[in-house]
Amino acid sequence: MIEAKASQQTQEAKVSYFGKWAGKTFKAELPAPSVTSVFWSFLAGFLGILAVAYLAEEAGIFSLFAPFGASAVLLYGAPTAPFSQPRNLLGGHIISAIIGVTVLNVLGNGYASIALAVALAIAIMLLTKTVHPPAGATALLGVVASGGGYAWVLAPVGLGAVVLLLVALIVNNMSPERIYPSYWL
Repeated sequence: MIEAKASQQTQEAKVSYFGKWAGKTFKAELPAPSVTSVFWSFLAGFLGILAVAYLAEEAGIFSLFAPFGASAVLLYGAPTAPFSQPRNLLGGHIISAIIGVTVLNVLGNGYASIALAVALAIAIMLLTKTVHPPAGATALLGVVASGGGYAWVLAPVGLGAVVLLLVALIVNNMSPERIYPSYWL
């Protein structure tokens, strides 16, 4: 048994660089979500983005922030995923926003600054265990759209993430099939 596993690992290690592009299987068998799961994901997504859009457009508290659409997919469509947990949502967005604004203030706006902000955000999120994929866009926008002010970290980034989190806590837990969050820290 141990020898068979070692042989399989050796075979996988011998795959060529471009051979790795093929993946491990031809087609992944993805489980179909239940109708109730789709309903709760839809409801939470609608309410979460409605609340953020209202704060952005009607209340004028902050500008509409595109990465929140991707955050909504994770929080409401995959609430048990590690990237969907409060630590990742809040930590990922806040860290990435601070990095983006700081890079803009130190290096200015440019291709290298954008790339550096996103790369630093990835590295710091990995090191702090706060990876939230939409936060990569937060770092990018910190360079190109924040204006260089750290208030941008609080709103739209921080406040919007908190609103999405509150909706996730309320709506995800209304479903008898869901428990959110899986963990806080």
